[in-house]
Amino acid sequence: MADPGASPPEFSRPIELARIGTAETAHEISATQAEREALTQRFGLLGLARLEARVRVRRTHAGTQVHLAGHLSADVTQACVVTLEPVDNRVEEDFTLVYGEVAKDADVSVDVDEESVVEPLPVGSLDIGEAVAQELALALDPYPHAPGAAVESGAGAGPAPADRPNPFSVLANLRKTKG
Repeated sequence: MADPGASPPEFSRPIELARIGTAETAHEISATQAEREALTQRFGLLGLARLEARVRVRRTHAGTQVHLAGHLSADVTQACVVTLEPVDNRVEEDFTLVYGEVAKDADVSVDVDEESVVEPLPVGSLDIGEAVAQELALALDPYPHAPGAAVESGAGAGPAPADRPNPFSVLANLRKTKG
């Protein structure tokens, strides 16, 4: 159940679980300007000019799981981590999510060899817009760089390791001068 104090998702496209069957259904969704502005704030972006997705949904495993597969496409503007200049980037990402019953006392473990992790099946409806927003967050470049931006090699890093004196030789010299 959703947290009553939580604000609603910025990009919400709920599908009633009762309407999801074993036959795959396709949904094309795109964020409005207001939704893109809200997602810009949520993800700390400078801009989100476009967010679109093609999502396919169906039930699997005798109806106990919901399989969501999609492709998202977005035009984002992020701040360069070096210069803070705007960096434009196009995000194209395929993703797959599986929702199902998860035991309340079950340990959560991730198997990197598994295709996907089973997410808890929500009550009432599945919000494919929020799923797309979360996948966008995962697909964003964590360290965007403006063209030509680079950290200067000596800026705040101290001397290069080859130029640094050996700490033991410094201690040995200190001992010689005091002794």
